[in-house]
Amino acid sequence: MFHLSADEAEAVRLSLRVAFWAMLWSMPFGLAAALVLARGRFWGKSLLDGVVHLPLVMPPVVTGYILLLLFGRQGPLGRFFAAFGIVFAFRWTGAALAAAVTAFPLMVRAMRLSLEAIDRRLEEAAGTLGARRIFVFLLVTLPLMMPGIVAGMVLSFARSLGEFGATITFVSNIPGETQTVPLAIYTLTQTPGGDPAALRLTAVSVILSMLALLASEILARQIGRRLAGD
Repeated sequence: MFHLSADEAEAVRLSLRVAFWAMLWSMPFGLAAALVLARGRFWGKSLLDGVVHLPLVMPPVVTGYILLLLFGRQGPLGRFFAAFGIVFAFRWTGAALAAAVTAFPLMVRAMRLSLEAIDRRLEEAAGTLGARRIFVFLLVTLPLMMPGIVAGMVLSFARSLGEFGATITFVSNIPGETQTVPLAIYTLTQTPGGDPAALRLTAVSVILSMLALLASEILARQIGRRLAGD
């Protein structure tokens, strides 16, 4: 069993913290975007779809630079949030924001596909029984799309663990503050004698990613069984 140094363990803890909050912050926005894209009928829907998926095809460095322009200390959104004591630039919160943005398309896609697979007749049946739209959504739609929600959250978490380009551009590579596992590995590969530590962190990264994917599969199966009434 390999032993992590204090700096390596801190990078792992920071990565888990960043990935968790990135997933949690983006979940309500991802659900809202999935609902709008799956059920909405309006002009500009294709444009919105493109904007949502833009971080998936855009170079991460470009994403990070745009975040720096918007949420940096001199950016319009950065100054706005700073008035409430919230700072993103060169902070772990900025790393979480960068991870959330880059992982957002994966979350939305999983939720949207799950929503589009729901039989609309089930929702219509609930409506004919007198249930209001909000109750139809909470009691019928939401439980049926739960496997997609879980899959989207886990994909977001796993993607956030591996975020590099947007993070280093937006919040730099500060040990103990913004240096996640990918950034720590990059630093170690540039350091003489850093290969053993880089290999340890690489192994940790692979293990965490595999655990996240296995958890997603197990949770999706359990939810599927409950919905099927087994």
